Amino acid sequence: MPWRVVSRPVILDDDPAVRPHRIVARLVLGVLAAMVVVGVLGTLAARQLAEREAVNDAATMAGVVAEAVVQPALTDELLAGDPDAVAAFDDTVRRSLLGDTVVRVKLWRPDGLVVYADEPQLIGRSFPLDDEQQEALDGPSTIAEVSDLSDSENAFEDADRLVEVYRPVWAPDGSTVLFEIYVSYDPVSERTGQLWRGFAGVTASSLILLVVIVTPLVLHLVRRLRRAEVQRSALLERAVEASADERRRIAASLHDGPVQELAATSFTVSGASATAAQRGEEGLARDLDAAAAAVRGSIRSLRTLLVDIYPPSLAASGVVVALQDLVQASRRDALAVALDVDDEDDLALTPEAQRLVHRVAQECLRNAVKHAGPATVAVSLHRDGPGQVTLDVVDDGQGFDTDAVLERPYDGHLGTHVLGDVTGAPGAVLQVASAPGRGTHWRLELTGPLGERA
Repeated sequence: MPWRVVSRPVILDDDPAVRPHRIVARLVLGVLAAMVVVGVLGTLAARQLAEREAVNDAATMAGVVAEAVVQPALTDELLAGDPDAVAAFDDTVRRSLLGDTVVRVKLWRPDGLVVYADEPQLIGRSFPLDDEQQEALDGPSTIAEVSDLSDSENAFEDADRLVEVYRPVWAPDGSTVLFEIYVSYDPVSERTGQLWRGFAGVTASSLILLVVIVTPLVLHLVRRLRRAEVQRSALLERAVEASADERRRIAASLHDGPVQELAATSFTVSGASATAAQRGEEGLARDLDAAAAAVRGSIRSLRTLLVDIYPPSLAASGVVVALQDLVQASRRDALAVALDVDDEDDLALTPEAQRLVHRVAQECLRNAVKHAGPATVAVSLHRDGPGQVTLDVVDDGQGFDTDAVLERPYDGHLGTHVLGDVTGAPGAVLQVASAPGRGTHWRLELTGPLGERA
């Protein structure tokens, strides 16, 4: 039969104590991470804003240049390709337009022929107009954008990116010509740096101010949290102690009250039965004997309940004596229980480990009484090493389908769920091996602090 793990381990925090310097360190790291993220996003936003400003400035400048310089210099001879007219226009362009800002100038006819370019190799060549160029002509409108210079007309450009502007101008004969300029991208980079530095300064100072303001509040909250944790631990300890005291009080009240009264009643009924038998009243004697047996059964049940509520032998004599009492209380006509344990000194269990072993053995024997049927149960508890103790509870009874029970712990098998919760402490592993008709084997292994010697 395969083993199935029943215990539900509790995951403990590796750092149970709340330490202020760690909280502050995490806060600082969070602020630094926020600054990195904000810096990256700010750079992207600054670049987009700078590009938008550059595009708008280039469009405005192109409009001014087209009206003031280009259109007055247009002639019919230039559009016809006359060399002298081209040279005269080139002189005007180089004197009035080209410089650090405007790096390229072109004039296009609507059919895609380059009428003029400051790069002589482009003059007289034809290129298909793209959508933006055609839109500028048809509008008529001014279109400005950041160009990646991947088109064939830009084969002679050395820069990676330029700001490109298109707008129509009109020749003396009324024909439309597309005027194009390329503006340097360097102002975009400079403006990006300016915007980013301003944005980063405000952001960094705001985050630093946030840390300065929040740190005292965080430290105050941490101190309050630590005080609350200490108070919670103290309350929990008092609650556990109160629970143990209450269980002890209830057990003492039951032992000194109902149990003693039932014992006296049993003796009285037994005496009356003997008197009735002497008088020859056999029927009455049998009824009184049955009543006395029922009272003695109730006494046994109450004493078993007393052991469940508060096993006095566990605190007074140790786990070995407590298991002996538990085994004795679990024996039935159809259930034989045997016990095999090491000496108390050899086991040397801590109080927590003793309570856990007793609780698991108690629940396993209770399950055997309810579900095993006629069977023999063997309970063994041994120390397997300096840091390991093993409890085995084995019966040869009816057994059960472990898969069905563990997958549906609340479906009539609450005891299995209880065992899983009880053994959820770190260092405790509870396993079960069972199958219908093949008995049941429970195994609890205690390691780590639970398995150490007391």
